[in-house]
Amino acid sequence: MTNDKLIQVKDLKKYYKGERIKALDGVTVDINRGDVMVVIGPSGSGKSTFLRSLNLLEVPTAGSIIFEGVDITQKKGPDGKKLDIDLHRQKMGMVFQHFNLFPHMTILQNMTLAPVQVKNVPQAEAEKKALELLERVGLKDRADAYPIQLSGGQKQRVAIVRALAMEPDVMLFDEPTSALDPEMVGEVLDVMRELAREGMTMVVVTHEMGFAREVGNRVLFMADGKLLEEGSPDAIFNHPQNPRLQDFLSKVL
Repeated sequence: MTNDKLIQVKDLKKYYKGERIKALDGVTVDINRGDVMVVIGPSGSGKSTFLRSLNLLEVPTAGSIIFEGVDITQKKGPDGKKLDIDLHRQKMGMVFQHFNLFPHMTILQNMTLAPVQVKNVPQAEAEKKALELLERVGLKDRADAYPIQLSGGQKQRVAIVRALAMEPDVMLFDEPTSALDPEMVGEVLDVMRELAREGMTMVVVTHEMGFAREVGNRVLFMADGKLLEEGSPDAIFNHPQNPRLQDFLSKVL
């Protein structure tokens, strides 16, 4: 574990309807390289808004997000030129609840599209890398299949390695198992465990408390748009301080 700050979030706010709905209400946290940060909390607590703000899928109302030394909430970069948010997004892999695979493309085509189109990787090289990644999650034999031919767990494993094909510096997971049948959750969490072991920086919004406890090195508890408590899994699960966290854990554990 290093203290090399990859993302610094400072006083992040996201308001809707003027200030009536405070989805994020002043969240400040550092995400270090190699962190597996798990974000927990009740529904509507701002967890997904926080995660989606990290790559500006949600544009914050106020506050700053400094990613690899650049404040990506600003219109201009440090050099005074217009900030290219897509360039920064390339370094952030995103895995959604509902896979977001292109249904009209094969798994291999889904995997190679972004590296070829966005990073100008030669097609043959992109396919070689894609097949290696698919083999890693046990799906190399499904390269020519279409998403409709895969189970939910298989689709989500493809979605994870599709994000990895861009060689990101951080992976963002937005409730990656919540749309899956219970028996498929394990196969997706196994892939995420493997990534964590390899040192991939990860921010994971999840309801899987076992995963948070076992794989995370830092756990954030959010409620009402605020970060109410953060700490190691042991501190959060075994010695919770905040009454809201104590109440939440009494319902989910």
